[in-house]
Amino acid sequence: MKEEHRGLLEVSDGVTKKEKLYRNFLSAIYWLQEVHFLGHVVNQSGIYVDPSKVEAVKNWKAPTTPSEVQSFLGLAGYYQHFITNLSKIAKPLTSLT
Repeated sequence: MKEEHRGLLEVSDGVTKKEKLYRNFLSAIYWLQEVHFLGHVVNQSGIYVDPSKVEAVKNWKAPTTPSEVQSFLGLAGYYQHFITNLSKIAKPLTSLT
C-alpha cells in the first residue's frame, strides 16, 4: 500500500514540476497512524475525543455563576455525541441558569 502511494506521489511530483508548481515535502506528512484534530483523535479504529480534553473537563473547576454554568454546558454539549445521557446529566445544571 505504501509503495503504491509512493508511486502516485512520484507521478504527482513529475506533473507538478512539469507545470512549474512546487510543494515543500518537509511540510508534508504521509502515512500517519493517528491524527489529532480539533480535540478529536482519528485513527483506523474511528473518531474519539482526545483524552487530554477529557482530563480538562474532569479538572474544570465548579461553575459558580449562571454564565459559567452556560459556558460549561456549551462545552459539554459540543461533546454530546460521545457522552451518553448528556441531557439527563445536564438537566439539573440547566435549571440553574
